[in-house]
Amino acid sequence: MALHRILVADDEESMRWVLSKALRKKGYTVELAADGNQALRMVREQSYDLAIVDIKMPGMTGLEFLDKARELRPDLLVVVMTAEASMKNAVEAMKRGAYDYITKPFDLEVVDAIIEKVGRARDVSNQVSLLKQELKDRYQVEKNIIGNSPAMQEVYKTIGKVAASDVTVLIQGESGTGKELIARAIHFNSTRLGKPFVAINCAAIPRDLLESELFGSERGAFTGSTERKTGKFEQANHGTIFLDEIGDMPLDLQAKILRVLQEQEITRIGGSQNIAVDVRVVAATNQELLEKVRNREFREDLFYRLNVVPLHLVPLRERREDIPALVEYFLERACAEMEVPAKQCSGEALELLCSHSWPGNVRELENTIKRAVILSGDPLLTPQDFNGLSERQATIHAAPQEQSLEALVEAKLRTAFFGIEKLEKGDIYDRVLEQVERPLIRYTLEKTRGNQVRTADILGINRNTLRKKITELGIQIKKD
Repeated sequence: MALHRILVADDEESMRWVLSKALRKKGYTVELAADGNQALRMVREQSYDLAIVDIKMPGMTGLEFLDKARELRPDLLVVVMTAEASMKNAVEAMKRGAYDYITKPFDLEVVDAIIEKVGRARDVSNQVSLLKQELKDRYQVEKNIIGNSPAMQEVYKTIGKVAASDVTVLIQGESGTGKELIARAIHFNSTRLGKPFVAINCAAIPRDLLESELFGSERGAFTGSTERKTGKFEQANHGTIFLDEIGDMPLDLQAKILRVLQEQEITRIGGSQNIAVDVRVVAATNQELLEKVRNREFREDLFYRLNVVPLHLVPLRERREDIPALVEYFLERACAEMEVPAKQCSGEALELLCSHSWPGNVRELENTIKRAVILSGDPLLTPQDFNGLSERQATIHAAPQEQSLEALVEAKLRTAFFGIEKLEKGDIYDRVLEQVERPLIRYTLEKTRGNQVRTADILGINRNTLRKKITELGIQIKKD
């Protein structure tokens, strides 16, 4: 049930006592107010799932409270109590947005039934809201994942294979490669769409707080713990939890994560009850976990539990052919966010961006584009707008093992045609082929020291064809 915190407002102390005792016995956190003004102050300062209020109270009536409380908290559900079972009261309460109406005196079973109905209604409402948000997020995630390189195609295929199952996925990749985006894509393409996606960065939360963040805590579990806290695993029930930077998790907590994966249950700090959770786990790390296992910094049994389906995100420097598309996307988004006229990169600027090693990966590229959009007043960005990059190590002459010839040619073509919406009919094929043929024949002739018979043999073409190409392409033969 989705209800946790209930506010009871009634000027009769006996009624407050009876309701609080009964509701706390059911496990709810209950807070009490003796009049409408006090109840409204409490609603202003804290959030509640449900308010049960008497119509007649000194200072502010229950109906006045209803109006003002719903202005402050539109999602607050209010049940009105009254000793006067008149049609006028019932109609007025419902017109003002009360969820239900109880006539005093009443049996506690009536309250139980209403709270159960309220809980179901809130569950449905939460699920509808969550589904709407997740559909929106799914669109954003799919829009944000850019790249058609072979490496990204493999990632897409893996997402498609694992999304429908509940297998645990371990995403590994350098910082800035988009691990959380991929985790969300797995969730949004799974049968758990419409259920929670809960992310937690294990490196960003202090050690002494991480356990309570993950598993929750009972009231009084430690100093300052005045109410029950729901942990991330409970929040993700029936959905997906994303454990980012799991390589930084302390060893003792790793053992508890292993138990969750094995038993599908958690125990809140300070509690003794085992709570069943149905959660799909996706973990991520920028570290080499096997190395940490060898150094006894990460549990071997947990590693194999997490590494059911490994998914590796390659760094941006190993998929440079995706850079032009990423640049175009980030330019469009940055200009829209900052409400400035559209900007484009010149061919020289794009070539510089494609040549950079990008140690911070896609995140660094995005921030670089944002910075250039902010600082440049021109619609066309040039290499001068990326001075910081030109001062760093450029890798335009990438090692052969980093990029294939095909990838280099494709990246160059993307640079040449960047910003062209529609390619017109013309001689592109012949022009591109000519530019590839000329250096190929020239290079082979150099290697054979101008020996045309040997060159034709290496290229696999007829000698007469070679001679014709040499003439057409204007190639000068250098002989030793």
